[in-house]
Amino acid sequence: MGGVRIDKWLWAVRLYKTRTQAAEACKGGKVKMAGVNVKPSREVAEGDQIEVHQQGIVKMIRVKKAVKNRVSASLVPDLMEDLTSPEELEKLQMIRQLNYERRERGAGRPTKKERRILDKLKGKG
Repeated sequence: MGGVRIDKWLWAVRLYKTRTQAAEACKGGKVKMAGVNVKPSREVAEGDQIEVHQQGIVKMIRVKKAVKNRVSASLVPDLMEDLTSPEELEKLQMIRQLNYERRERGAGRPTKKERRILDKLKGKG
């Protein structure tokens, strides 16, 4: 058996929600192997290292097993090894904390004025 298409594998190990998203990431230059952008049709095999730009960080992943069908989340560690550096994971956590908004229970949705103030604080307005 030959390899598996990279877009199919990225979807199967749950790095992307849909195969279309995985293919678009490949086409958009967000997926690399050996520092080179890959097409969605590129085949992966055991031992390949993949660099995925996702959510503002660079994830490094080693293929343990090439599979065509999507697997449950509990089986993903058997198929791939996450080599992402701790600095990148810390960066992701910081990004998530900065985008977090907290409202008191029962406060309801923000008014138009409050939303404009929030957008201004976030640099969106």
